Amino acid sequence: MKTVKKTYTPEFKEEAVKLVLAQGLSIEQAAVRVSIPKGTLANWVAAAKRGTAVAAPPGSRSVAELEAENAKLRKKLSEAEMERDIVKKAAAYFARESLPSTRG
Repeated sequence: MKTVKKTYTPEFKEEAVKLVLAQGLSIEQAAVRVSIPKGTLANWVAAAKRGTAVAAPPGSRSVAELEAENAKLRKKLSEAEMERDIVKKAAAYFARESLPSTRG
């Protein structure tokens, strides 16, 4: 007889680990609650404690990496908006300077 290896989504794994780490259930209790082998859950919890992703899909990044990128992008956006405002003001100034004076 062949054994079929069951696969779990990253979201499912994360929620199962939260039962142990955040809600304080034992590995055995959490494993029974989500109907998975306790050894499997123990591996996921150990990986979470080490800070490694539990079978993360290729190309996925940690929350810390995403937050760092978000901060960098916010800073770049702020600088770009400031530059845009300066260019707008300069364009308005030079447009006024180039118009013939209507006073006089």
